[in-house]
Amino acid sequence: AVAKIDGNYMILPVEQKMTESDFYTIMSHLEFIPNSPTLMNAGTEQGTLSACFVLPLEDSMEAIMKAATDTAMVQKFGGGTGFALSKIRPKGTAIKSTHGIACGPIEVLKTLSRVSSMITQGGKRDGANMAVMSIYHPDILEFISCKSIEGDIHNFNISVGVDSNFMKAVENDMNYNLIDPSNNKVVGQLNAREVFEKIVEGAWLNGEPGMIFLDNVNKDNHVIEQYGEMIATNPCGEQPLLGNESCNLGSINLSKFYKQSTDSIYGWQEKIDWARLEWVTRTSVHFLDNVIDANKYATPEIEQMTKATRKIGLGIMGFSDLLIQMQIPYNSAIAREAGSEIMVLIRTWADDESKKLAKIRGTFPAWDSSNYDKEAEQYRNHCRLTVAPTGTISMIADTSSGIEPTFALAWKKQNILEGKTLNYINKYFEADAKKYGFYSEDLMDYLANGGVLATVPEVPDWVKAVYVTAPEISPEDHVLMQSAFQKSVDSGISKTINFANKATQEDIDKGIPKDCEHC
Repeated sequence: AVAKIDGNYMILPVEQKMTESDFYTIMSHLEFIPNSPTLMNAGTEQGTLSACFVLPLEDSMEAIMKAATDTAMVQKFGGGTGFALSKIRPKGTAIKSTHGIACGPIEVLKTLSRVSSMITQGGKRDGANMAVMSIYHPDILEFISCKSIEGDIHNFNISVGVDSNFMKAVENDMNYNLIDPSNNKVVGQLNAREVFEKIVEGAWLNGEPGMIFLDNVNKDNHVIEQYGEMIATNPCGEQPLLGNESCNLGSINLSKFYKQSTDSIYGWQEKIDWARLEWVTRTSVHFLDNVIDANKYATPEIEQMTKATRKIGLGIMGFSDLLIQMQIPYNSAIAREAGSEIMVLIRTWADDESKKLAKIRGTFPAWDSSNYDKEAEQYRNHCRLTVAPTGTISMIADTSSGIEPTFALAWKKQNILEGKTLNYINKYFEADAKKYGFYSEDLMDYLANGGVLATVPEVPDWVKAVYVTAPEISPEDHVLMQSAFQKSVDSGISKTINFANKATQEDIDKGIPKDCEHC
């Protein structure tokens, strides 16, 4: 279904068959897997193949109801949606046309949440959403606390849109202006430090709200003059998009590129099959560009906007499993060096392949009005790289998700249909435990019930270092790893920063490491 798109670009049938073989090879070998909607819907003649959408939300009844309708159509077949509430007039504002008062953005959010709750995506999974509100909106305090009671708003992540001016006001304990989006008038002030502390309190309480730095996001918005700013993201935050844009994601499984070294003096670079990784990267870019044309779009507006910018989001998974095979601890400088160098090369190959496709198929239509270097940056796709959470596809590939560390070495999983609790063991850990003589059912059961490897005396120290799990890694090391990858990713990265249950609000407040160049 995806390979036949080559025929749209004057490709011979025999070449199209070769493309089909290449696509089948990288997927069947679990070297690359596209996002779930592509797996669910490609070839069925119904449903979107894209995972990520941002839908525009303007300040009128018609626009709000259209957003609700479009949400249902997108989520029906597996897409996740993001919204910016920033343009909705504040609660209590007078409405001239009806002589009533506005319900405000939080009620709009609850309406969209109810719509999403009705939808089970393709009969396979629940919908997912992101809501973003500008820090300058008069209802920002209500937004920050809107999920403090679990269950009030279902299937929505929330993030506060901030910029460097607000963060400077936080640092200097200054007041800042609240602006009514319906008339751009200043309607009040808040203390930036106090507002930030409420964000911290919410994050400490239940992980929300998040924060999105919109000024940084729009540094990579090369069509801002024609289409305006990006003010929202997809549900997991790694893909900022313009209104009505969608993005097709897919991930390379790095664990498949480990190459056993014959000499222990070799560095980690000698343990990766770079030639194969390059071929898979280039083939994946080709695949994802084809998906844009193979797609069945939920609305004409989404099709028009998506094809104008042709964004793709090639990412990775299995990074932690690759490190384990190379016996490199995740929370080490060498691991960050490996992550950085791998992503630099993936970006180089992905960018180059997008340029090659542009020579054959043409640049993305909005390229003419973009601020890309018209001589050096003739891309087929506005952006090329995104690191998604890979929740479903990493399970299909039996590998670690995204750039995350191993979350557990052994765990229990409830099978609802059979009414059984099953034990699972990390396959690399199980193999090493048997190879080095410390395997036992008691150890696996201890770990599956929350035990920590560091407390087990019979396990070698190098094993404890290599098999460090997400909860054992400091927040600073989590952030530094994200930074190592982010410098080469032209969209965002979905990354969990784990804190201990005993973490305080002061721990959340502390800030990022000083040597975190790309945070």
